[in-house]
Amino acid sequence: MPDSWVPDLTRSRGAKYVAIAEAIASAVETGELRSGDRLPPQRDLAARLGIDLTTVTKAYEQARARGLIGARGRAGSFVLPQDAIAAGPPPRDTGMNMPPEVEGGTLLATWERTASALLRAPGAGGRLHYTPAGGREADRAAGAAIFGRMGLASDAAQVVVTAGAQNALHAIVGATMEHGDVVACGAHIYPGFRAIAKKARLQLAPMPRVEAGALEELCGRQRVAALYVVPTNDNPTAGTLDEEERAALAGVARRYGVRIIEDDAYGQLPEKPLAPLSSFVPELGWYIASMSKTISPALRVAHVRAPSFPEAMALATEAHHSDSMPPPLNVALVTRWLEDGSYDRLIAETRAEAVVRLKMAEDVLPAESYAADPCGYHLWVPLKANVDAGQAAAALRAAGLTAIPGGHFAVEETSAPALRVSLGGAIGRAVLTAGLRALKAMLAE
Repeated sequence: MPDSWVPDLTRSRGAKYVAIAEAIASAVETGELRSGDRLPPQRDLAARLGIDLTTVTKAYEQARARGLIGARGRAGSFVLPQDAIAAGPPPRDTGMNMPPEVEGGTLLATWERTASALLRAPGAGGRLHYTPAGGREADRAAGAAIFGRMGLASDAAQVVVTAGAQNALHAIVGATMEHGDVVACGAHIYPGFRAIAKKARLQLAPMPRVEAGALEELCGRQRVAALYVVPTNDNPTAGTLDEEERAALAGVARRYGVRIIEDDAYGQLPEKPLAPLSSFVPELGWYIASMSKTISPALRVAHVRAPSFPEAMALATEAHHSDSMPPPLNVALVTRWLEDGSYDRLIAETRAEAVVRLKMAEDVLPAESYAADPCGYHLWVPLKANVDAGQAAAALRAAGLTAIPGGHFAVEETSAPALRVSLGGAIGRAVLTAGLRALKAMLAE
């Protein structure tokens, strides 16, 4: 019987989980294991072989990554059909944190319908031409409307439309910073900004926690040019600054003249968004609202609020230098969606799916084992000191779960291993559940 199958490891060398995965591949090739056959439960196989459960878990994950077997929830692991095996393993994800694909969502249909309407409208050809640096007035007004709803009063003249948040961050640094400037930030930050800072020769000054006291202490020791912060659902730690802490940070920024670079990628996901830090100190705040984490990374659209009109002009010039313009048709989509209500509906769909997936994590993982935002779709998972985060991430990726070692986000070297685990992207709920169970087993071991 297939579910009583036991691999012969007597001649194997090296890691046992690799040997088990190779034995599965060999058994599938020779016909010892056939399409639809159920493999032994992982605990049973571990007991028969006299090895740790984690070793068998990693072996099955390797076999899944190679496109040989699949999981069917509590029913166990089964050999995939021959055509699926012949097609090879599914494409690997990039590790980017992406909104979850919404089951029954309307994004594709809304995109197609709105794009068709825009291209049929009189003068539609203009939407396929170069746009003015900073964006068309109607699109900048749309950005101002977004900021107004967030509690950040803005004039369209202060708004610049960029090709996503990364383009915005490049432009803000180029327009406001000089070589050697000190930028305060968290101990773990978005790697995209860390790369920009390195290229611009900025000095990142990490704080154990992003809080007013730590910023005050840092400013007392050296001149700080700016604070970089993801205020809601921080990437990667999933922390959110409450309103009191935002006001306190803004107060320190005002006293010391510290610019605030506010990368609020997830800020629109909560049903009642918190007011940006920039709303407490608008003369120093550079606020970014992007679409990649709330609707789709394919849009490549972000709206940036500069402190003043002259600073917005300088920002528009820098953004144009690094990326001549955001996709004009995509910008038009966002503006139309804001007008007809689709914008709010699409964000609500992302929010609802994120809440479902977070509940799935809550049902599987011990509550104290991770941090998460109520409307977020990634987890911050501290690991034991003796755990290799790189190996742990590789094992989870083999199980279909996107995991990135915490060191990838660390500003300085750290001995405290951790993982950022994404619940979003194209991963389906069944695969997500299996991956979360693999994570639970890993944490238990």
